[in-house]
Amino acid sequence: MKALISFLLLPALLVAAELPDIRTVPPDLEVPALSEGKPAAGKRVRVGLSVLYLPTDWQAGAKMPVIVELAGNGGYTNKFGDVSTGLPEGSNLGYGLSAGRGFIWLCVPYLNAKGDEIAIKWWGDAPTYDPQPTLKNLRETVKAVCREHGGDEAKVVLCGFSRGAIACNYLGLYDDETASLWCGFLAYSHYDGVKTWPYPHSDRESALVRLKRLGNRPQFICGEGANAQETEAYLRPLLPKADLTFLSTGFRNHNDAWTLRPCPAREKAREWVRRVVGASAP
Repeated sequence: MKALISFLLLPALLVAAELPDIRTVPPDLEVPALSEGKPAAGKRVRVGLSVLYLPTDWQAGAKMPVIVELAGNGGYTNKFGDVSTGLPEGSNLGYGLSAGRGFIWLCVPYLNAKGDEIAIKWWGDAPTYDPQPTLKNLRETVKAVCREHGGDEAKVVLCGFSRGAIACNYLGLYDDETASLWCGFLAYSHYDGVKTWPYPHSDRESALVRLKRLGNRPQFICGEGANAQETEAYLRPLLPKADLTFLSTGFRNHNDAWTLRPCPAREKAREWVRRVVGASAP
């Protein structure tokens, strides 16, 4: 395993309010609007309850790496004007990481207990928060995209924002079958096991069981302010030789649209994802 790498752009004591707002940096990318019809190069369409984007350089019959994205909790707003809808179409990370080229981008929802509607907060239904319908749909959707649209099953990266960052391990490493899908993980803002949450088995002991399924695979862990440093303090003693990257976005915002803006954190994240899938820079 590679040595632990830490990219800490800001001092640990720097509070989020002192950091620049995300809107002080104009975006250089805009997520394509949802289109009607079948998937095609450069189009972002609904596939069942998921949202699929095939990059502008996609070609039928060719294999491409895949970024699978899980959204944050819905109904979220804060004093900085950040909003999370909880819906797959509200996600931004995958498009910012790829700039719309070189990667298939798949945004998969969380499902309710019946598995027939999108869960806006967490997964399943309170108070049991059963993840099984979400896990089943996640596995089936990823495999279908690889089978039908040329996704490379050996180069699938799981990423997520907030709830999705926690879900990278909670869902992504929930069992051996699900854990086998991924070649790497990018968790933005929060991490499984650092805090307890309202669903069962969010405690550290349970999180450590899931973490054992990580194996040698790399993780990129980032967040606003000193969020990633809190996770680093938790993980460093547990996995001293793991391939882990820790990074502050450099912004105060709880907002995944930082990847749509030119910034050092985005460049580091892009370098990481290219390394993980063995791709060259565009």
